Amino acid sequence: MRLRYHWKWVILIFFLLVLLLIIQGYLHAVLKQTLFLSSLIGLLIVVPSAYLIARYLSQPIYDLTQRTIQSVSDTFSPESASYRGDELDQLAKAIDEITIRFRNKIEEVSAERDYLQTIFKGMAEGVLVVDERGRILVANHALRQLLHLPTSVANRTALEIIRNAQLEEAIRSVIQQENSASFELNLPLPLGKTFEVNVVRIMPSPEEMERGAEGVRGAIAVFHDITRLKELEKVRQDFVANVSHELRTPLTTIKGYAETLLEGALQEKVAAQFVQIIKRHADRLTKIVEDLLTLSKIESKEFQLRSEELLLVEIIDDAIDFVKGAAERKGISVRKDNISPLLSVHADRGYLEQVLINLFDNAIKYGREGGEIIISAIVESRGEVQVSMRDNGPGIPKEDLPRIFERFYRVDRGRSRELGGTGLGLSIVKHLVQAHGGRVWAESQLGDGSTFYFTLPAPLKDLSTHL
Repeated sequence: MRLRYHWKWVILIFFLLVLLLIIQGYLHAVLKQTLFLSSLIGLLIVVPSAYLIARYLSQPIYDLTQRTIQSVSDTFSPESASYRGDELDQLAKAIDEITIRFRNKIEEVSAERDYLQTIFKGMAEGVLVVDERGRILVANHALRQLLHLPTSVANRTALEIIRNAQLEEAIRSVIQQENSASFELNLPLPLGKTFEVNVVRIMPSPEEMERGAEGVRGAIAVFHDITRLKELEKVRQDFVANVSHELRTPLTTIKGYAETLLEGALQEKVAAQFVQIIKRHADRLTKIVEDLLTLSKIESKEFQLRSEELLLVEIIDDAIDFVKGAAERKGISVRKDNISPLLSVHADRGYLEQVLINLFDNAIKYGREGGEIIISAIVESRGEVQVSMRDNGPGIPKEDLPRIFERFYRVDRGRSRELGGTGLGLSIVKHLVQAHGGRVWAESQLGDGSTFYFTLPAPLKDLSTHL
C-alpha cells in the first residue's frame, strides 16, 4: 500500500510537472508574443518621437546652414531673418552681421571700381598701369585707340605691345629707383605721333601699409597726345620764318635805296627810279600786311559772314572785270563755260568775290602768255554748287598739291617773288570757302595746267531745277 501510495504521488508529481511545463511553455509563448507586440508598439512610438526630437534639435542648425549659404548668393536679404531665441541666436546674428558688412564692402569696392573705370573710359589721355614686374595690368580705351593696340594686353610688357625702348626704360627706372619720369615719346610711321609721357610710381596705400604691405606696387604712365601741338608749333615756326623772310626782302630793298638817296642820289637822274622801286616794295609790304590782317580776321571768333542768295554769274562777271587788265597784259583770255544765268548760291558777296579774284590772280600769274582761263559751275547731288577754274600754266607737282593752301607755301619761291605774290592768296581762299561751309581742292599735272575747285551751299530751289 505504501509503495502504491508513493507511485500515486510520483505520478501526480509527474503530471504536475508536465502540467507546469505545459503551462510554462504556454506562458512563455504568450510572453514572447506580448514582448514582440510591446517592442513593436515601442518602436512605433519611439522612432517618430526620436525623429521629431532630432528634427527639432537639428532644424536651427539646418536653418543656420541655409542662411550661411544664402549669404553668399543673390537671394540673401537681412529683412528675411527670423531668430528662434535659442542658443544659436548669437551665431546666426553674427553671421548676418558679417554678411551685411561684407556685402557693403563689396558694394563700396564695386562702386569705386566702376567709378575708376568710368574715369579711365572718359579720359582723352592714354593710361597704362603696370605691376612691380613691369607687366601690364590696365590699358584704357583711349590708349588702345591712340596706339592701335589689341583689346587684350594684360600680363604683357610695354615693350611687347608698344615696342619702344625709351618707354620700357622709363617704367623700369621708376619702379626700381625714381619716383617719376617725364619725356617725349616719338613713334614712327605708320602712327607718326608724339606723346608727352608722365610715369609715376605706385606705392601701397596707408591701409595696406598698416597691414604690413611694403615695396613698390607698380607704375602708371599717362600719355598726352601732343602731335597736333607739335604740328601747330611747326606751323608757327614756319609762319614766323616765312613772314620774317617775306618782310626782310622788301624792307632791305627800301632801306638800301633810301640810304642811297640820303647819301646824295637825290640829285641824280636815277632818283625817280629809286623812289619807284621803294614805292613798289612798300606796296608789297602793304599787301602782305593786308593779307595777314584778312587771315587774322577770318580766324577770329568775331568773324561773321553776311550770307545772302546771290546769282553766281554776276559775282563771276564782277571778278573778271577786276582782273581784266592783268589778264590782257599777258594776253590771257577768261571764258565762262556751262554756267546757268539762274544758278544762285548762299554766300557773302564781298568775300565770294575775293575768293574768285584770288583764284583768277593766281591763274593769271602762273598761266602762260596767250593762254586761257576757263571757269565753270555745276550743282552737285549733295546740295552744293561746285565752281572750277582751269588754267594752262606749268602745273603743280603731285607732292606739292596737299600744301598749296598753306600760308606762304610756294612751289617755286623765286618765281613767286618775281611775280609779286605774297604767298597768302590761296590760304585766304581756303579759309573763306570753309567759313561758307564749303570745300576747296586742286588737281594738276606737270605741263598740263591746274584746276582749282571750291563748293558753296546752293539754295533748295536750285536743287530740283539743276539736278
